[in-house]
Amino acid sequence: MSKTLAEFNQITDAEQYFEFFDLPYDPSLVNINRLHILQKFSNLIKTLDTSGMNEAEKLQEYKFALQQAYEVFLVSNSLEQKLFKVFNKKPQNVVLLSEIGGD
Repeated sequence: MSKTLAEFNQITDAEQYFEFFDLPYDPSLVNINRLHILQKFSNLIKTLDTSGMNEAEKLQEYKFALQQAYEVFLVSNSLEQKLFKVFNKKPQNVVLLSEIGGD
């Protein structure tokens, strides 16, 4: 049975994406990094140019993007990836030792 973009657009959970695309995954890794994997997946999808593709080709590209997003977190972690604004925002009330000039 072929899958459709309409079905894809109804997915709400990280695990459902993996099941939709029949991709193997480690539930504990997804559980720990779900938001980060989904954010990376979303970022990768935004970079795709699917304008000339049919539905099956688009879904194949989305599958590849999800696989890439997942694989990032096999070798990295959320602190290294810094996908969310909160990880890139410097606290206002903190002075790092590296910022203090030593004479």
